[in-house]
Amino acid sequence: MTDNAQPGHPPGKLLQVLGVAFGLAVLVGNTIGMGILRTPGEIAAQVPSVPWFMGVWVAGALYALLGALTVSELVAMRPRSGGLYPLVRHGLGPYPGFVVGWSDWLSTSGSIAAVAIVLGEYAGPLVPALAGREKAIACTVVFGFGLLQWRGIRLGDLAQQATSLAKALALVGLALFALLLAKPQAPATVATTAPLLPPGLALVGAVIVAMQSAIYTYDGWTGPVYFSEELADPARDIPRTMIGGVLLVMTIYLLLNAAFLHVIPIREMAGDPFVAATAAARMFGPAGDTVLRIVMVLSLVASVNALVLMASRVPFAMSRDRLLPAILQRVNAGGTPVPALWASIALALGLILTNTFASVVAMLAFMFVANYAVTFATFFVMRRRQPQAPRPFRVPLYPLVPALALLGSLAFIAASLASDTRNSLYALLLVAVSWPVYRLFRRGPAAAQAHD
Repeated sequence: MTDNAQPGHPPGKLLQVLGVAFGLAVLVGNTIGMGILRTPGEIAAQVPSVPWFMGVWVAGALYALLGALTVSELVAMRPRSGGLYPLVRHGLGPYPGFVVGWSDWLSTSGSIAAVAIVLGEYAGPLVPALAGREKAIACTVVFGFGLLQWRGIRLGDLAQQATSLAKALALVGLALFALLLAKPQAPATVATTAPLLPPGLALVGAVIVAMQSAIYTYDGWTGPVYFSEELADPARDIPRTMIGGVLLVMTIYLLLNAAFLHVIPIREMAGDPFVAATAAARMFGPAGDTVLRIVMVLSLVASVNALVLMASRVPFAMSRDRLLPAILQRVNAGGTPVPALWASIALALGLILTNTFASVVAMLAFMFVANYAVTFATFFVMRRRQPQAPRPFRVPLYPLVPALALLGSLAFIAASLASDTRNSLYALLLVAVSWPVYRLFRRGPAAAQAHD
């Protein structure tokens, strides 16, 4: 496979060959992971009431939907692959764009490593010969997806659609089995200290904490934005994939939570660190662990592929705007930004082998929502700066929708600073020291001009 572009596709030009099915697949693959199988116990501990519990999941989807509507307008105006980075760079300038892109690339690569390690942990017991080889499995999976995507975006597209479909079918199948075939379980002995729904202002605080968990579980709805200029009709496809994808994820989450509640009383669910494992054991008995591990492997494979695809687009876009070394903008005949791909793979492998991925993900989790807040602020800047610019998609109920998205992000940032002060401050320190890194990589005055 040569790195030279085919005729009609000059170096640095991605192929516009993706469709709505890919957008939905990458959103589902990027969003649905371990969270939905672990988070229900955290939320039930805060709001041990079925209506409030399910309401928190709906509210988390609403926040994601507000963000998807807001970002869709920006992307439809100016489709550029690379995640939120091109939007912020165009609206606020090179340095804010650099901070968003740099933190996004580091955290996405860290997520590749983290998900691959968990995949290794779940796959090992299924194949006894692989037991205790989590790092080897993780590195093999990541490198394997790198080789697959090196061939071209069409293979990456097929892999993402296949793995995300398998994930969705496995999760929905698990939920339907619980709802239709499993018998409701009578509550086991519950301690007299089982949590009650808190009253008054305490309930407000509990809902806010529960919302934090739900929002983390919905994080990933920006997946299609990383491939904006590779979609066949981005002005139409981005809103459809973002909005449809969030609604699809919400449907799967509500089905799964309804299934968990069917076999586990909410008082028992509260505080359970792995609700899905408890549910599987009650539905399948001794075989529950094996069933759950198979579901998890299917789920995590789709996540790794999506994250590898996404990670490569960020340094590619930054290089094209002269904010990273020029080699990272090279694209091969198959539409893959090869140097950016292998740089992302190398970073993920390094984090796996040095066992530092958990620290990177924890530190930069704060930056995910901070980047959303910056992007929503960019929306208002662009509305004011270019009020007459063509907008193939316009946010409904302006300015209410983007304002709520921005306020929700700011509230989440404040909560993160309070609940995880150490890692949040580390993330802010990373922003503070990013200026010399930005000056090191920025290549000449052309970096001040947005790539068109």
